Amino acid sequence: QVKLVESGGGSVQAGGSLRLSCSVSVYTHCKYDMSWYRQAPGKEREFVSSIFNDGQVRYADSVKGRFTISQLSATDQYIVYLQMDSLKLEDTAMYFCKSDRPWNGGGYCDPWTGIDAYWGQGTQVTVSS
Repeated sequence: QVKLVESGGGSVQAGGSLRLSCSVSVYTHCKYDMSWYRQAPGKEREFVSSIFNDGQVRYADSVKGRFTISQLSATDQYIVYLQMDSLKLEDTAMYFCKSDRPWNGGGYCDPWTGIDAYWGQGTQVTVSS
């Protein structure tokens, strides 16, 4: 089973920086397309950024120019980072890592269990004035 482990959240003043990490240690010989989402209190979960195995990246308009997503692929671990700079009060939220099913040229690497994607447990980011 794919388990996503997030870290790096915390409290920071407006204008500061944080770096979130999301790691997975199974099926590391396969390819992952991964994303970050966030959910503020009383609001729906929203897309923040994605990175695809071919290196393409996408950002929500609200974070363009301030957030940078990157990936590190190693033999025993795959990590996605979200560097968050120039943080604003409105960036305060629980941040979740999401992974599509790992895949390679032969199809999906994980057994079908009825779900199309995996989610991490979330890491809290709080930006204060």
